[in-house]
Amino acid sequence: MYKQFYELKENPFNVTSDPSFFFSSAHHSEAFSHLTYGIQQRKGIILITGEIGTGKTTLCRALLNALDQKTKTAFILYPNFSELQLLQMVIKDFGIEVKSKNKSAIISALNDFLLNETSHGNNVVLIIDESQNLKESQLEQIRLLSNLETEKEKLLQIILVGQPELCQKLKLTSLRQLNQRISIRCHIKPLEKTELKKYVVHRLKIAGSDGKIKFTNEAIDEIYQYSAGTPRLINIVCDRALLAGFIAETFTIDFAIIKKCVEELE
Repeated sequence: MYKQFYELKENPFNVTSDPSFFFSSAHHSEAFSHLTYGIQQRKGIILITGEIGTGKTTLCRALLNALDQKTKTAFILYPNFSELQLLQMVIKDFGIEVKSKNKSAIISALNDFLLNETSHGNNVVLIIDESQNLKESQLEQIRLLSNLETEKEKLLQIILVGQPELCQKLKLTSLRQLNQRISIRCHIKPLEKTELKKYVVHRLKIAGSDGKIKFTNEAIDEIYQYSAGTPRLINIVCDRALLAGFIAETFTIDFAIIKKCVEELE
């Protein structure tokens, strides 16, 4: 609605997980480095956690775009399936075909696939988003998948991504073996206050802004007060602010505009 007025090629503050808008904050850069290191060094199971709206899925999509062709990937979203269905989703995403859809046939086919990829110098990565929703039996199945290895290295790198509740679930006695096998852990925190304006400018630039749109320092302070640095909340209030600015025919988003938008959102 306001794109033409601001001469933008796309909406800068969508809440979708678009990797082209990935902002490399201090916490996100750290998590990205942990992920790439864990994959390259074949560390097995990696755990990435963060509160709702902190950009975990966007981070995963940015990682997928950054990996080279020698890294084969499967990305499972919203894993609300049975153990068998989860395995079926995994092999489907890897492009593995099996004649029989029972568990032993799937694991055998997956193992053959992993051995073949490794023999060609390739790496294989499985990312499971929203892992806090996995049942204990599904998490135990993931532990069993992590057993697929040679004498030298892990054949499958598994990245569990989820909200902090996942950490509590992993402390269950029944999951202690899985918890012990997690070699790398990283928690994504919200943006620092000093990063917020850079984040807003970054997204505007990616969307095609030539710099005419200005968020005042007071506006930025109010956005931080509302969002506490959570990217999803920042996007929601900034999107509303640009709409308000369009209605007022202004390129300057000030404290009054943000204050009104926050009141409407709350």
